[in-house]
Amino acid sequence: MGLAYTVDSPIKVARYGIDSVISIIEDKLIELMRQHYYKQLKRPFTPIMPTEEDFRAKRITDYLNLVNQIVKEQIDSLKNTAFLAGSELSKYFEMLPTQNVLRIAYNRLMTSSVEKEKEALTKFLTSQVRPGRIDVNIMTKVDKNHYDQNNDPVPDSSDALAALRGYANSDLTNSAIIFSAGLNPRLFNYLEKLRGFDVRADGTFDKKIIIKVSDYRSALIQGKYLAKKGIWVSEFRVESGLNCGGHAFATDGSLMGLILREFKEKRSELVSSLHALYNASVKSKGGIYFEDPHPIAITVQGGIGTHEEAEFLLTEYDVTSTGWGTPFLLCPEATTVDGPTQELLRDAEEKDIILSRNSPLGVRFNYLRGTSSEKEKLARIAKGKPGSPCTEKHLVSNTEFTKEPICTASHAYQKRKIEQLKTMDLSPTEFSRQYDHVVSKECLCIGLSNAASIKYDLPLVKNLKAVTICPGPNIAYFNRIVSLREMTDHIYGRGNVLSNLERPHMFIKELRLNVQYMKEQAHELNEDDAKRSKEIVEFGSQLLAGIRYYRGIEHASLQKNQFQNELDEQEKIIKGIQNEILTAPKSPLEDFSGTRSVASVHL
Repeated sequence: MGLAYTVDSPIKVARYGIDSVISIIEDKLIELMRQHYYKQLKRPFTPIMPTEEDFRAKRITDYLNLVNQIVKEQIDSLKNTAFLAGSELSKYFEMLPTQNVLRIAYNRLMTSSVEKEKEALTKFLTSQVRPGRIDVNIMTKVDKNHYDQNNDPVPDSSDALAALRGYANSDLTNSAIIFSAGLNPRLFNYLEKLRGFDVRADGTFDKKIIIKVSDYRSALIQGKYLAKKGIWVSEFRVESGLNCGGHAFATDGSLMGLILREFKEKRSELVSSLHALYNASVKSKGGIYFEDPHPIAITVQGGIGTHEEAEFLLTEYDVTSTGWGTPFLLCPEATTVDGPTQELLRDAEEKDIILSRNSPLGVRFNYLRGTSSEKEKLARIAKGKPGSPCTEKHLVSNTEFTKEPICTASHAYQKRKIEQLKTMDLSPTEFSRQYDHVVSKECLCIGLSNAASIKYDLPLVKNLKAVTICPGPNIAYFNRIVSLREMTDHIYGRGNVLSNLERPHMFIKELRLNVQYMKEQAHELNEDDAKRSKEIVEFGSQLLAGIRYYRGIEHASLQKNQFQNELDEQEKIIKGIQNEILTAPKSPLEDFSGTRSVASVHL
């Protein structure tokens, strides 16, 4: 979702029992939000200055404690209100799933005329009010080192480690940290030093580990890595590689349905293999030993847009729950989006969401066009000064031209790289292609943080006010601002907030995105690159395997003619690309319609 968009979501939705996630890697944004909420609560605010030891972790700890305190006070207040039409307490139960036992009991309360029954139900329901979980996220690749005055690395001070320590030191319970973007050995090893993730005597955890994965193999590898250290992963969150918000990681062509089927078939194997390694490690360390494994949830997210799709995933694959992110960007009661950006999201069409190369990390990035950040970037390019000021330096990683790492979105890097391209005797077409790739990078540290600063009128870093946003492609089918109740009604099948535009099934959308990605890879292919040619063909073969699997699923939503016809159409495209590669490879600068490749794929 980005840095700013859910930075205070728990304060907005946790009192209704809704879970949400805060990204904690950008400590300057966290400090701004501390100041904002202390001021709003009329409580004294003491800045945590960069001169303080371990200031990043301290900022994060204090903000999470503050959010937790606010939510607890909200829950206490909620429990002291009455069950009246339109009250916050009634809203809590009215937004629950229709068949939830508490929702049924609430309906009974509101229709009962028996005073004793009403008193008993009121007491029972009030006792059942629970806040939603306050979870946090760390993108494992964002882990810049920090150095002392002698230019020596400060131990355990990297961005990710400081953020993890800040969370571990917080007073959050019934909470989880979500690791995304792959295995970071330094970060995972550091978990061993933090007692906040240890199991309690009753077999529960105050702070759980959740790992976001794209397939079963990734879950097994990362789960085993941590289990060997006596660290239990309580949830694997399966996310579509391309049909998601933010950074997009294309798989080997495996589609969501096949990935989820593998999790379903191998779930017992996953749990038992991790339990054996975990217990062996716990025993060796003298920790608390449990004969039975702790629970492991398998959840799924990425492109879900209807109640029917969510129910299908729950029943067909036995997943614990489904996650909805992108649609909530149009729900001001849940997320923090500035006005102009929210209008762009509301009006976005399929062509406006692109699989870009804009991230300095070198990972593909789902991106909304037309933002103030894109306009600012294009204006700099037009002036002959591409690149952004690099103020936060969270994404510095490139040492191609400098001893110290710099960010590929920075003016310092792009100026050097463009000068290098000019000396490489490239054809005009190839120069243009590589130039596009260089200047497409833009600052995410500021761009993904600024929505909160603009929304709440907070100080801007060096007066930089551009906003970047990274919704999933699913945003193209949601075209109006909605209330929290409207969104929950949509999720639970009691209403519909979708536009009248034709929206493909989430499986079809993911397939289209993968086929588009395959096209791009093929038309950028060097004809003498046999290894890459084979990889693209195999990618297509995996997609075809997914299509065959989808044809065999006996579920009404997947047997509709439109769904089956789309499978046929995409199958023809895949086979056509494979045939082109195997029989008549094209110039690396042409696609299959004869047009030059571009830096971004329009999806």
